Amino acid sequence: MAERALVTKSGAVLLGDSVACDAFDASRPLRVVTHAHADHLGGLRSSLRHCEKVLMTKATRDLAQALNESLKLKDAATVKTLEYGKIIKYKDEKISLIKADHILGAAQVLVEDAGGIRIVWTGDFRLDGTPVVDCDVLVVEATYGSPSCRRNFDVDVRELLVSMIEKRLRGGAVYVFGYHGKLQEVMQILRDADVAVPFVMPERVYEVTKVCEKHGMRLGCLSLSTDKEGHELLDGNLPCVAFYHMNSRQHVGLRNARICVSGWEFHSPCRQIGDREHLVALSDHSDFDGLIEYVKRSKAKQVITDNYRSNGDALAKEICKRLGVSAVAMPRSNGQTTL
Repeated sequence: MAERALVTKSGAVLLGDSVACDAFDASRPLRVVTHAHADHLGGLRSSLRHCEKVLMTKATRDLAQALNESLKLKDAATVKTLEYGKIIKYKDEKISLIKADHILGAAQVLVEDAGGIRIVWTGDFRLDGTPVVDCDVLVVEATYGSPSCRRNFDVDVRELLVSMIEKRLRGGAVYVFGYHGKLQEVMQILRDADVAVPFVMPERVYEVTKVCEKHGMRLGCLSLSTDKEGHELLDGNLPCVAFYHMNSRQHVGLRNARICVSGWEFHSPCRQIGDREHLVALSDHSDFDGLIEYVKRSKAKQVITDNYRSNGDALAKEICKRLGVSAVAMPRSNGQTTL
């Protein structure tokens, strides 16, 4: 199983002989995009020009296109969309995408070589809704790979979020700040809880939301913040929920009730961070315990932790200590190391 997987210094997750995931690598004919977040789209233009095929789910293609119209992914001859579980063959390897509970369209990647060795890259995931893939070699995300990153809350964060927003709607518009994908998850949580007020959002959030609706999410009444209806709702401080990217937090909705949704909170499900502003610990990543549990269930004999997008060192050490499984963080600062 030597050298069956590695993470390069440019962030490419290399699986088997043919596949590079989530960044461009000139040595690999196939590129996989696990989901549409920016840290997994590295070098995509180079991949579109140089790779034989660029693989992703339809939802990931549509989300990435909505976030960057100049990519023209729907017209790119090299782009091939895959349904979850469908196997494609390239030379002696079989490649498939497995569902990951993260944002819409997110996938794990399974490569099985001619000798039957199964190699998996989890991509980003939340354990509860993610099937664990049996494998020999596992590359695992490490966003919350430190033992201090545990969310042992005694409350349902989703129910808490709904209750907070419903209460604050009595005073008018409520602003929710988060990242693409998670904002739409909050919308779905609210609609599932029968919160029926209009949702207002700027153009980019609206475009992403319409893609989510295209792929099966039912999000109800949506208004652009720049349209007449959106202006009337926000300027009149009428009951509605306004959804904005986290980067807008410093200059939008400063006089209203504000809720930020973030996974970087481990001590409390909800914490006040401003005069009328709270942080709610809603995450689309597994915490430390979820990462360890995935590794355990996967039965992997060798593990690599992603040390490019996050600090994988702590997780690799804990996997070795707690599970007795060979684990290494990659890339290492002193050069690439392979298993």
